[in-house]
Amino acid sequence: MSDPRIDQLAESARNRGLKLVRSRVRSPNKRRFGKVGLTDAKGKPVFGMDAKGPVGKPEEVEDYLRNLGAKDWGASLDVAVIPRKSKPTKVSRQPANDRDPEPSPSGKAKPAPPPAPPPKPKPPKLREAKPGDAARLAELIRRDLGHEVTEKQVRRNLAALKKVGETPIVVTLDKKVMGLIGLHRMLTIHRPAPVGRIPILVVAEEAQGHGLGRILVDAAEQWCRSKGCQIIEVTSNDRRAAAHAFYRHMGYERTSIRFFKKL
Repeated sequence: MSDPRIDQLAESARNRGLKLVRSRVRSPNKRRFGKVGLTDAKGKPVFGMDAKGPVGKPEEVEDYLRNLGAKDWGASLDVAVIPRKSKPTKVSRQPANDRDPEPSPSGKAKPAPPPAPPPKPKPPKLREAKPGDAARLAELIRRDLGHEVTEKQVRRNLAALKKVGETPIVVTLDKKVMGLIGLHRMLTIHRPAPVGRIPILVVAEEAQGHGLGRILVDAAEQWCRSKGCQIIEVTSNDRRAAAHAFYRHMGYERTSIRFFKKL
């Protein structure tokens, strides 16, 4: 079975007037297994070859061909900017892909260093909500849940929840708040232990699909266990079908219908 990467290297070599030579060794534990090299059209070694055949790694050959292509591109720019003279003259320019690479002191051309990898995204972080989060939290609650609430109301409610030890938890990405989960512990006469409750969960629409909701729910469940709760319940609007599917995926079961009345 052909290797798509090796086939692509062979095509790239042909486009530069070169030929890709593949090792005939088929045993993975052998020295030349998977090695490749380059020759010119007449079979003269160009890169990654010794007297017995190819010794180069595919990534080294790929770097070499990429650099060679860059030289060709630069050479074409040189030709494009040459001013036109009154009398046409023939300029003899040897194509870059017909030249052998300049040997390094060790006798082998050095491949260009690989590009630096992109920076890894910072992991999400959890912390208690702070008064300074009020504006962002009000924005998320209005925009993504549809509840009309002001920054002032959120700030006041955060202060009240802190007094009773039920400060909500937020999740941040690069220090920006991307989600919130509420915490509540209640005692009931018909339960042998306190009941935990998730009164609110919201994740910014632009950050959904990255596991932030699961992180928040796990944090809420851990908080409820620490408060002696043996079960945890969550309320969710009938219209939020996607949220219902999420809670079922997290192991929650529908057990009742919720009613409410304005006072």
